[in-house]
Amino acid sequence: MNIGNRNTDDYLKLIDSIGITIETARHRAVQAVNNELLNANWAVGKYIIEFEQNGNEKADYGSSLLTNLSKDLKSRFGKGFSKSNVYLMRQFYLKYPKFQSVTGKLTWTHYAEILGVSDDHARGFYEKQAINENWSVRELKRQIESSLFERLALSKDKAGVLQLSKEGLSISEAKDIVKDPYILEFLQIPEEPRMSESKLEQRIIDNLQIFLLELGKGFSFVGRQYRITLDNDHYYVDLVFYHRILKCFVLIDLKTKHVKHQDIGQMNMYLNYFKIEENTEGDNPPIGIVLGANKNDILVEYAIGGISNKIFVSKYQLYLPDRRVLEEKVKEIMTK
Repeated sequence: MNIGNRNTDDYLKLIDSIGITIETARHRAVQAVNNELLNANWAVGKYIIEFEQNGNEKADYGSSLLTNLSKDLKSRFGKGFSKSNVYLMRQFYLKYPKFQSVTGKLTWTHYAEILGVSDDHARGFYEKQAINENWSVRELKRQIESSLFERLALSKDKAGVLQLSKEGLSISEAKDIVKDPYILEFLQIPEEPRMSESKLEQRIIDNLQIFLLELGKGFSFVGRQYRITLDNDHYYVDLVFYHRILKCFVLIDLKTKHVKHQDIGQMNMYLNYFKIEENTEGDNPPIGIVLGANKNDILVEYAIGGISNKIFVSKYQLYLPDRRVLEEKVKEIMTK
């Protein structure tokens, strides 16, 4: 195709240039609207707090001040001023008294979820991690409900918890990508009777997007029932992933009962095979996770002792954890 004296390639480049300009402008427009909404909601919260400080009614959730504000603001400005939303605007200012600390990378709906987290350390973590992993509001809500901060914090000391709160989860070594327990409530499997490992695997594959969210940042799915052949005998790794940040394969074997020492030995064999047969130039040694319904920590300690490969044994839960119990355990860490 010729456009005047120009060829098709030049014309397509013109279309691409225009398209990039339009998409950039649209993105900036959306970002500008989001920033203005955050600024406005923060300012509303500021006005409410200043009203209180002048000796008027305390605006807790049950106060008549919030009830009246909601009614009058809705009457004048329309939707967006429910009592709960006006309360969140007040909380927004209280938790972020300097607007410069608010990031335009998150929406007001993100902040509405984050403000529901009472602990300051946990709230800081969810804000940073939502930015780091580009969580949607739905993904953020699920991570809060599954107590991700507390689960990660329990494996750290006080300094580690503070770093988690300020920076989110930084991934630099194998242990940084492992959780214990993993929460698989999204599979909607009843506690009893236990299902077979093949059915558990199928449920995970059917919900792979959410499972990747539970695994965390950097995981790419490679395959299921990955075959390994040794001396004409076939073995199958349940799930194989590649971690883009650590640059290594991550092998997951599923066990619907107690993890046994044979399971750890089998994983060790899988890792040795992958190091020799599957790794290519630039790949780091693979990581193995034996994920079981239960485990004996003493058995795991003895079974892993002396093994040079990076093997982790974690439990999975089919229900959301009791957040209050986990919060108390984290508080114990912070007071040591």
